[in-house]
Amino acid sequence: MAINLATKYSDQIAEVFTRASFIKGKTAETFDLTGVKTLKVYTPITVEEVDYDRDGGLKRYGDVTEMQDVVQELTMTQDKAFTLTIDKGNNLDQNLVKNAADMLRLQLNEKSTPAADKYAFQRFVTMAGTLAESDKPTKSNIISKIADASQALDDALVPDDNRYLYLTSEMYKLVCTSDEFAGVDVLARQSIAKGVCGEVFGMNVVRVPKSYLPENVYFLVTHKDAVLMPYKIADAKVHEDPVGVSGALIEGRHYYDAYVLGAKCGGVYALVATGSISAAPSISAGKITATGAIRYTLDGSDPRYSDSAKDYVAETVLTAEDGCQIRAYAVEASKYPSPVAAG
Repeated sequence: MAINLATKYSDQIAEVFTRASFIKGKTAETFDLTGVKTLKVYTPITVEEVDYDRDGGLKRYGDVTEMQDVVQELTMTQDKAFTLTIDKGNNLDQNLVKNAADMLRLQLNEKSTPAADKYAFQRFVTMAGTLAESDKPTKSNIISKIADASQALDDALVPDDNRYLYLTSEMYKLVCTSDEFAGVDVLARQSIAKGVCGEVFGMNVVRVPKSYLPENVYFLVTHKDAVLMPYKIADAKVHEDPVGVSGALIEGRHYYDAYVLGAKCGGVYALVATGSISAAPSISAGKITATGAIRYTLDGSDPRYSDSAKDYVAETVLTAEDGCQIRAYAVEASKYPSPVAAG
């Protein structure tokens, strides 16, 4: 692309509209991947209580079993970079409108931040503990569908605070114009946190552009402690007159990823379009059948998050570990993961 040299152009630059990150500050901060590429999260497995047996001898408290655990492996995958030069001669001929620091800010605001947010939303939906299907909500039922999400989090014992409801402007409009919320100022009462435009059923409402949420997603609910978005590297710099460049060299690197914690996956709920969720696999006589790729575990852990999950090879006969079930889910092309089946 050619450089547009100025003749009588304005000495001001017309920047495109940008928004700050919609996710920053709304994810868990208790896990640190500094110094490592892969982090393994251990979730201990508790046991059911039994009746105390006064005549049970050494087994008054029940059979002794060693506490087991489920391991989730978190591996960093997004290592992005950019570089630009601002030639000193070109900048002079453009009335010095391209200040290097300002151009770096433009790059971060217009490209880096939106790309990271969109990736995180995609991951959160794909790894959601609950994926629900629905026809496109209307103003007569949008509140009911959000209430279903709130109920799902309640049933999963998710804390009331730090719940975030990510809505597109279209869905937000339905909420505001619904008969159930007409004349009620609930949405306006909590408009104090940065990036939050209200509250519904105790969930902080965050309005996001349609292009940010993945395709066929109507809204997403997350609890802060259920999702992670670690940044190992967020590096951006300006070099003035480096070797080989007469002018400024701009460089940036972003090393990050996004996850849903398996132990707290009940804190992530997404409502997606009917037909966009893969069909659940069937398990019979140790064999798994489904349309699409299949992941399974033999130790009873959730194959969506477990370190022990493996890819299923058709017609393979599996045997679950003692006292456990085979658990599996399927992913069809261009669809979201299926519910987990057990057998």
